[in-house]
Amino acid sequence: MVDEASISSLKGLVDSAGSDYAEIRISEIDKTIFSLRGDSVETVSSGISLAGSVRIFDRGNWTFVSFNSIDDVRNHLLRAKELSSKLPAQKKGIKKQAKPVSIRKKSSPVIDCTGITTEEKFALCNEYNNILKGSPRVQTTRTMYRDAKSRDIYVNSEGSDMYYEKLHCGVSLSAIAKEGNEIQTYQESFAGYGGFELVNNRHAEAEKVIAVALELLEAQPIEGGKYSVITDPRLTGVFIHEAFGHLSEADFVYENNRMKDLMKLGTVFGPQFLNVVDDGSIEDAVGYIPLDDEGVEPRKNYLIKNGELCGRLHSRETAGLMNEELTGNARAISAMAQPIVRMTNTYIDNGKNTKDELFEAIGDGVYAVNAFGGQTNLEMFTFSSAYGRIIKDGKPGKMVKNVMLSGNVFDTLKNIRMAANDMQLFGGLGGCGKGGQGPLPVSFGGPHLLIDNVLIGGNQ
Repeated sequence: MVDEASISSLKGLVDSAGSDYAEIRISEIDKTIFSLRGDSVETVSSGISLAGSVRIFDRGNWTFVSFNSIDDVRNHLLRAKELSSKLPAQKKGIKKQAKPVSIRKKSSPVIDCTGITTEEKFALCNEYNNILKGSPRVQTTRTMYRDAKSRDIYVNSEGSDMYYEKLHCGVSLSAIAKEGNEIQTYQESFAGYGGFELVNNRHAEAEKVIAVALELLEAQPIEGGKYSVITDPRLTGVFIHEAFGHLSEADFVYENNRMKDLMKLGTVFGPQFLNVVDDGSIEDAVGYIPLDDEGVEPRKNYLIKNGELCGRLHSRETAGLMNEELTGNARAISAMAQPIVRMTNTYIDNGKNTKDELFEAIGDGVYAVNAFGGQTNLEMFTFSSAYGRIIKDGKPGKMVKNVMLSGNVFDTLKNIRMAANDMQLFGGLGGCGKGGQGPLPVSFGGPHLLIDNVLIGGNQ
């Protein structure tokens, strides 16, 4: 069993590794998952898993060994040392040092999921699923529940150690409505570090899911063209995470000469009121981390401040290679995966206007709500909004569908005319994917934004 008492012996191991640097990560997770699809039970899963790894930095090389038993960690460390000795020394190998810290942290759920019976959890999922099935035009539904109680240990040879016990709980609700050849989907997800209180009493949200899916059946496709657009906080967050956040991950910048030119610090990317932040220290957000997976404390990192590019996200290696400060953004999907540069809680900060002032200022345009995926290619992006509403004389009206926004992220940032003061952060049961590691828990968000000259695909 993983517990705080294990730290002392693990610290002795890394201290005796005989390497320039050594670290050990161990995680034990007790997880429960239910998934219902239509009238069927799709998944029922419960169990405990253990994962761990050792990583050393020696003579300019990183060496990594993973395991799923803590009975013989010493030999895993020796194996990493043996593998490292077979590698030629690297003159350009650089690892940034961090100050030593000692952290003991536990999340504080209002209702601990371990005190809720399996029958009660399943019954709640069934209630939500029955709401989603509440129309003959609903073809199928999907309701997923997941809770995971984890105990994480981290130690390194710089003197840092951490014991972190957390409970993550969430539910995802989706409905697929059909009439004739028309099929429409809507989904909501709610999750975070807490307990059963995060998923309980979500009946109103289930009602909203089916209502939006049915309304989409009646909605007309939007006419393609350039519009002034107001994005809701969720779409704002998906945009800044996908279209800009990944460009700010230093491993991507360092390995791409074109991005080095485009992402030069000091470049003006937007209006003076534009501030973009990644902050892993926000404790009530899904992307919170007490330490990153290299033992570096998270912090509030401004990526854009007053419209100007001023920072990027780093691991120890990229910070050393680029001679920049550590940011606490080396993360791994599990203790058996190697840390890579990842976002935490990424958002556009509040502006000075109210939401109503944005609608007054836009006159005519489109209100784009939520996001249903998309893709990026360097600075180019395409996102599908869950739905839109046509704005006439500053008032949102009829729903439209097939609202696909595309463009160049740098042009789009410069075209932000106003930002509201209603910033929100969102998480869920999903997460971010990169390098084969996903879904990693992250939060994204921002305020309502008014953006000009947005290209929207649709009927021509």
